[in-house]
Amino acid sequence: MPRLSVIIPHYNGKEILLRCLQALGDDAAFSVEVLVVDNASVDDSIEAAKSAFPAIRVVRSEKNLGYAGGCNLGMQAARADFFVLLNNDAMISLSELQKLWHVVQKQPEIAAVQPKIRSITNTTCFDYAGAAGGFIDVMGFPFARGRIFFTIEEDTGQYDQPGDIFWASGTCTLLRREAVEKTGLLDESFFAHMEEIDLNWRFHLLGYRVWYEPGAVVHHDAGTTLRPETPMKIYLNHRNSLLMLLKNYRWPTLCLLFPLRLILEVIAVLFVLVQRDVPQAKAIVRGCLAVGLALPQTLRARKIVQKKRILSDAQVFRRMFKNSIVVQYFLLKRKTFESLDI
Repeated sequence: MPRLSVIIPHYNGKEILLRCLQALGDDAAFSVEVLVVDNASVDDSIEAAKSAFPAIRVVRSEKNLGYAGGCNLGMQAARADFFVLLNNDAMISLSELQKLWHVVQKQPEIAAVQPKIRSITNTTCFDYAGAAGGFIDVMGFPFARGRIFFTIEEDTGQYDQPGDIFWASGTCTLLRREAVEKTGLLDESFFAHMEEIDLNWRFHLLGYRVWYEPGAVVHHDAGTTLRPETPMKIYLNHRNSLLMLLKNYRWPTLCLLFPLRLILEVIAVLFVLVQRDVPQAKAIVRGCLAVGLALPQTLRARKIVQKKRILSDAQVFRRMFKNSIVVQYFLLKRKTFESLDI
């Protein structure tokens, strides 16, 4: 049985996929299986990948399941006790992935581990999607060391200490099978964006830890599928963030924080309207309205999450950012992780 199953969800883009597989390389001494999940691609990328790398396993879907569904299909087909979820627009070698594997071998309480994520286009800077490890404030706004909202830092070694984080980026994350089986798979109703944060939150509810390992580095072309400023990405981010709160908080906490979060959503709409960005304002409003439409399904998922949880909200709060990242960034102008009032 392989030590590691590398799962790459893919939809179109031959050159991107070939670049990702080429970067992985080969290591006869470390048993790895590579699964490419074909989300119903309509180009010849899968055929080209299979021709160039005959050892890969192709798992096919008849429709585009999105990132969440593609990863779930891959995890269900995987044979190893540890999974690596890897974006097809990311580049990392097997030797770097081994560093993540060694972390979870030594610390069985760790459910997920993330490497340092740098940009492909500007290799001295962190990448938008995860940077040096993910955090979240109590209102459900995620951010990362090295990237807060629109500010991306240069990597000068300031975040080279390994340690606990709240969420590991889906760009490249190693997951413990046992933990995934206990919490459940990625929430496919998210389709894309924040589904890994939701999964990591559920890890915390079961008492697991999530880890950042800067000794391993992955390079990523952020937003190959959806650029950060696109209305669809804004819609998914706002919708999925609200769905996360509804699923993972207990009712007393939710009754306190959810109205405050909705007020921040209104402020966000007004903020972008002042900037005359009507498409972004519409995307935020659509995201909020979509939460109402998804409420029956979300409440069913919430029931399962709450039944499984071990830790209280108060215990999980200790792993979160206590202040509002929105206030810190936009009002107090604290643009870097080191400048935040922790």
